[in-house]
Amino acid sequence: MSRARRIVAVADTDSYVKWAAALVGALEGEWDASLLVLETPLVVSDAQLATALVGSGLPADRVTRVTWEQLVPTLRRMGADVVLLAGRGPLVRVLAREIADMAPRPVMVTGLPGISIPATRKAIAYRTQCDLFVLHSRRECRDFAALAREKRMPQRFGLASLPFARNGVVAGPRGTDLVFAAQAKVPAERADRLRVAEVLRRAALADPARRVVVKLRAAAGEQQTHAEQDSYPDLLATLGELPPNLVVSTASMAHALATAEGLVTVSSTAAIEAVGRGIPVIALDTFGVGPELINEVLADAGLLAGEADVVARRFRHPEPEWLDDNYFHDPAEDDWTVRAARLIDARAAGLLTPRAPLARRGGVLRDVWERKSVLGRQDRSIQGFVALAVGVPARAAVRWVRRFATVREPAIAWGAVTAGSGRLDEAAPRALGDRHEEGTR
Repeated sequence: MSRARRIVAVADTDSYVKWAAALVGALEGEWDASLLVLETPLVVSDAQLATALVGSGLPADRVTRVTWEQLVPTLRRMGADVVLLAGRGPLVRVLAREIADMAPRPVMVTGLPGISIPATRKAIAYRTQCDLFVLHSRRECRDFAALAREKRMPQRFGLASLPFARNGVVAGPRGTDLVFAAQAKVPAERADRLRVAEVLRRAALADPARRVVVKLRAAAGEQQTHAEQDSYPDLLATLGELPPNLVVSTASMAHALATAEGLVTVSSTAAIEAVGRGIPVIALDTFGVGPELINEVLADAGLLAGEADVVARRFRHPEPEWLDDNYFHDPAEDDWTVRAARLIDARAAGLLTPRAPLARRGGVLRDVWERKSVLGRQDRSIQGFVALAVGVPARAAVRWVRRFATVREPAIAWGAVTAGSGRLDEAAPRALGDRHEEGTR
């Protein structure tokens, strides 16, 4: 009897660790799954790791922390057939380059851990060397495939049910909490985040008998996938005395939803997790709809509502016709494991052609700079320190030149605004969306 196919996930940040653990933890039968938590400046704490594993299906004894120097030797020792590169784009680019030199080279699979609409060029470009890109809805697969063709960046895409919505839409017992899913980057401006905090305070005051739970991604001092400038605990503290039924939680999302009447967010993937449990949602429309807010797919679901709806707890269920194309397709349509298995067979037959990295300027020095920038102190090589010494002032100079050019030609920066209409032209959404290659979590 042949051994099970061996898949090893490599992840570092909170959202990617949660996603990777749940994705591979659901594999049964012919797959042997493990997770390596890579030490980077943004790596999860022990508490975050424990929370991420809750309900994932992956036992804690299948999870190991590794340093950069230990990564490739560990993958060799484990005999990985497939490596799931679960990380931010810049990290995946560095990891793929390193793993591509392994002999034999494992099949490299990658993906995004949540809502990934709109598809962006950066998301594909960073993952060019990977053999398979996992997405979570038929719409995402269509949009990413179309963009890859448009940008002439060929890629294979595979469909997987979003792990956090794996059971489809299941009605369950409703709690009484209004759960707010906080995000680090959406909305981005302090004034907007303070406005959200005030809405939550008003919702708590409106019904003292029911809780408003601000569900955070990390406790103070812990890292997140995306840097957070203005945390909700800090913002709430500026509002004066708070009602006792307004509370903050760093427990798992599954724990928070277990007592939820409804969920409020701007665009977090927690909305999909809530829908999967039959819990209604409000996607706050205060800041509009657009790729920079990563909320277009929730708008299409009919989940948008305003601040007064949050205070009154007028939650929404998605339009039924939206479900099948967006995260709630029949799990029988999932094909990512079938595609990965075919790639393993192709590798064994010597037919898996290595994928070249995206061509860029800078050569070896740029490769070293990129590695140092994502690994920080974990990259202890002399080359890394040299690249840092050269790269930091060089990058600062480039940014200064670009800023100077923008100041000189303000019409270029604001030329997208149509005179008299107040609209952005069609090119603007793509430019804004490229700032969010990781989507929302």
